[in-house]
Amino acid sequence: MTGSGLLQRHLSFLEALRGAGLPVSLAEDLDAVAALGAVGWHDRETVRETYAATLVKRLGHRPTFDTLFDLWFPRMIGGGVAEQGRAAADETSSEPTSRDNAAALADLRERLSAALTSGDEQALAALAAEALGRFGAMPGRGPGLSSWSAYTALQRVSPADLVGRVAQGLVDGGLDGEAAERRAGGRVGDFTRRVEDDARRRIAEEKGAEHVADVAVRPSLDRLDLTTARRADLDELRREIYPLARRLASRLTQEQHARRRGPLDVRRTVRASMSTGGVPLVTHHKPRRPHRTELVVLCDVSGSVASFARFTLMLVFALREQFTNVRAFTFVDTVHEVTHHFTPGGDLADTMTALAADTDKAATWGRTHYGRALSRFASEHGDAVTSRSSLLVLGDARSNHGDLALDVVRDLAGTARHAHWLNPERRRHWDTGDSAASAYGAIVPMVECRNLAQLTEFVHDLAR
Repeated sequence: MTGSGLLQRHLSFLEALRGAGLPVSLAEDLDAVAALGAVGWHDRETVRETYAATLVKRLGHRPTFDTLFDLWFPRMIGGGVAEQGRAAADETSSEPTSRDNAAALADLRERLSAALTSGDEQALAALAAEALGRFGAMPGRGPGLSSWSAYTALQRVSPADLVGRVAQGLVDGGLDGEAAERRAGGRVGDFTRRVEDDARRRIAEEKGAEHVADVAVRPSLDRLDLTTARRADLDELRREIYPLARRLASRLTQEQHARRRGPLDVRRTVRASMSTGGVPLVTHHKPRRPHRTELVVLCDVSGSVASFARFTLMLVFALREQFTNVRAFTFVDTVHEVTHHFTPGGDLADTMTALAADTDKAATWGRTHYGRALSRFASEHGDAVTSRSSLLVLGDARSNHGDLALDVVRDLAGTARHAHWLNPERRRHWDTGDSAASAYGAIVPMVECRNLAQLTEFVHDLAR
C-alpha cells in the first residue's frame, strides 16, 4: 500500500470511529500517527494496540473499535494463502475437496472439533475462514445483496452440535464436567464470532468497509437505539445509567457554581474603584437568584416506545436531586401517576420494577390514544403544571388516528415555563402512518431522541 493510500485509510478509519460514536479528536489523531511512526506497521496486532491506546477512552468502546479495525485493516484478503493452496490442489485432484459436499463437511467438522478441544487459536481462525469460503458463498445474488452469509455457513457446519464432543475431550484432558461444558460453549461461541467477522471482512472487500460499517457494526453503547436494543444491550444500559447520571450531575454542579455570580453591580464596582484612583481593578456582582426547575414528565409506555420510556425515567430518577420537584405520569390511553416511586434514597432497580408493574394501569383499552390520555391528565392532574414547571412529554406521537386534543396540549404548554417533546423515532419517520409529530411539534418543540447520548445532552440542557 502506498503512503497516500495508507494515509487515506487512516483518515477513513478515524472517520468511521467517529461515526460509530467514539470521541476521536484531532489531537488524538496526531497522537496515533506519532505512535505508529515510532512502532512501525510491520505487525498487525501492534498496529491495533497502538491505535487502541491512542484513540479508545472507554472500555465499552473497545468492541466497536475492534470490529472497525478488522474492516479497515483485515488480517488477509479473500480466502488467504490456505484457500489458494486448496484451490490449486483441486485443479490437480480427481476428487476436489473445496466443494460443498458431505465429505468436505465431515472433514472440516473433524478438524474443527480437534481445534476446539485443543484451543488452537491459529487453527480456529483458519477454520473460520475455510468454513465461510466453503459453505457460506452465495453466488448469483441480486443487486444490493452480499454474496457471503455467516448464517448459511454456521447452519451447515453447526458448531454448537460439537459442544458435547469438545467437552468430553476436555474432561479426558483432566477438566471437571461442569467447567468443561462452560469452556466448550465459550470456544464454540468464539468460533461463531470468528465466522461472522470473516463474513464482514469479505463483504467489505466487495462493497467497501464504509458500507459494512453503516449496516453491520454495532454502535457504541451511548449511541445504541433504545427502541431496538436487545435484552443484553438493555442490561448493559441499566448498569450504565447511574455512572452516567453521576457524571452528568457533577457537570451540572460545576456549571451552576460557575454561573453563581449575578449581573455586574455598577454602583459597588465604582465605589470600590475609588481606592485605586478610579480604576476598577475588582468587579462586584449582584447575588444571583438561585433557580432549579420543577419537572413534570408525561411518558408514553406503549409497547413501541417502552424501552425508551423506561430509560428516560431511569435517568430522571437518578438525577432527581437536580430538580426542585419531580412529578411523573405514564399513559397509553389513560394516565397514571408514578411519582410515588421516585422516593429519595430509593433503589433504582426496585423503582424500575415497581414502574413496570404499574404500566398496566396506564391502559384501559390497550391502544395508544394521546388525545384521551392528555385530556384525562389536564382534568385530573392539571395543577401539576405551573409557571415554574418544565413539561416533558416522551412518546412517538402515534395516536392510532384518534383525536389529538391539540387545544389541551396548547393550554398545558402555555402554562408551563418550558415545554419539550422527546420523540424516539427517526425524524424521517415522523408524519408517516398515524404519526401526528408535526401537529404536536407546532405546539411543543419536538426533538429526536433515540439513544443515551442524545438523552444525556437533552437532560443536561433541561437542568441548566
